[in-house]
Amino acid sequence: MTNFSSIEIMLEQLGKTATEIDRRRGEQRLPLFDERLFGCRSRYLVPCINETKSTLGSIQREEKAGILTAQRAEYLTQMLVAQIEAIQREVATQRIRSNEPRPKGSYKKPISDMYQDLAQHQEWERRLTQMVREQEHAINNCHSFSQQQGLQKTLLTTEKRLERCKEAMKRLEQQITYREQND
Repeated sequence: MTNFSSIEIMLEQLGKTATEIDRRRGEQRLPLFDERLFGCRSRYLVPCINETKSTLGSIQREEKAGILTAQRAEYLTQMLVAQIEAIQREVATQRIRSNEPRPKGSYKKPISDMYQDLAQHQEWERRLTQMVREQEHAINNCHSFSQQQGLQKTLLTTEKRLERCKEAMKRLEQQITYREQND
């Protein structure tokens, strides 16, 4: 059985540092790391730390269960090392990154404003959902082919707006959850 306690301690320390960095600089405009390295595609460091802990946990569980093949061990170990190195580089470059321009409306937005934004998006979602229903009903009751084509185009546009609205709501909910857990 391999001893990973020093890695666990290092990840705990990195986690504390990452929490402080996330609190100070807030959400970044783009995911911090490549999706092949961190599947979470997070704009914060803490979820990346959690994913790294999960990689370590996979190695430990599979080793304990006796199902860790040499090939799998090599893959997971390389992934773990790459994740740790990427996080350490990100932490080490904080002085440089602190000079980067912050995105508008970033982390310091009051959580009450975030809840108001979410309520506004929920209202837009309700209206767009109603519009989709009405447009579907109009298409079903339309007898002219050319009119039906125009209505379908309008429906498609409304459905895309609804999808974007839902994505924005999901992002807002994630930001609120993160703020509530880390403030």
